Amino acid sequence: MKRMKVTPLEFEKPIVELEKKLQDMLAHVDEHKIDFEQEKTMLENKIEQTRREIYESLTPWQRVQIARHNRRPYSLDYMTHVLTDFIELHGDRRYSDDKAIVGGFARLEGERVMAVGHQKGRDAKENVKRNFGMSHPEGYRKAMRLMELAGRFGLPIITFIDTAGAYPGVGAEERHISEAIAVNLREMTQLPVPTLGVVIGEGGSGGALGIGVCDRILILENAYYSVISPEGCAAILWKDRKFAAQAAEALKMSARDLRGLNLVDEVVPEPMGGAHHHPAEVYANVKKALVKNLASLKKLSLEDLLDQRYAKYRDMGEYQE
Repeated sequence: MKRMKVTPLEFEKPIVELEKKLQDMLAHVDEHKIDFEQEKTMLENKIEQTRREIYESLTPWQRVQIARHNRRPYSLDYMTHVLTDFIELHGDRRYSDDKAIVGGFARLEGERVMAVGHQKGRDAKENVKRNFGMSHPEGYRKAMRLMELAGRFGLPIITFIDTAGAYPGVGAEERHISEAIAVNLREMTQLPVPTLGVVIGEGGSGGALGIGVCDRILILENAYYSVISPEGCAAILWKDRKFAAQAAEALKMSARDLRGLNLVDEVVPEPMGGAHHHPAEVYANVKKALVKNLASLKKLSLEDLLDQRYAKYRDMGEYQE
């Protein structure tokens, strides 16, 4: 499959330089009809080797950068490529329609579900519209309205988590952002239907938890889930955001660390370099994981479903004295 053309991250520059060198060589071959087949093969092998060396040894901070890439698939992409027949619903019936959270009816392999997720923008104009994926209280109330609707109709719920955190502005505080998230945390523990959450990019603080109290939490290989952003942690502990890389390592926020701590249930693989390079491959992997986990949850009685959900979150937070 052809690799998408995307803006490289800083640590990807060696790959880009080698690819440019290969393009220059090929252009020279076309222009002067010179045979550089051996050199071409050697350079292609060098590119592949460099790519593997970089992507197979990514640091937590580098994975955070991949998770934030603006070409990475967002919630609406998953709702229209992993799910089918998506019909978006709007508004919290109290204040307004927060476009940082989207949701509506859809189907997974023909089965009706309710989908809810954070939605970011890809350019300045769309980011203003979506508030950079940081929801106001009305966004979480909209999400809860849709999840309660799903509960009444017996529809499984799928959430796509991708936010740096809930919006911390004055307006959000005036409309009780903490209360809105707290209500969601409480009510999601009692939803009478299977719930699946997928961390597709950033999973930041209570903003992520507001739609993240699910029976199963899946996380993409290069996504992260954390109580605070690396920059925020660095500003608190080291009084300087330049220590974000050290903070990312200390927070154990990467998918592999989270799986080891039993804070997520499954790591969904991404293509080399991240989901934005081959979105179709990621959609297929996410769909497969959702179908498998939903089938498992549907075998449980409502009593067992709620008991397992309670036990799952009760067991989190192991500590040593």
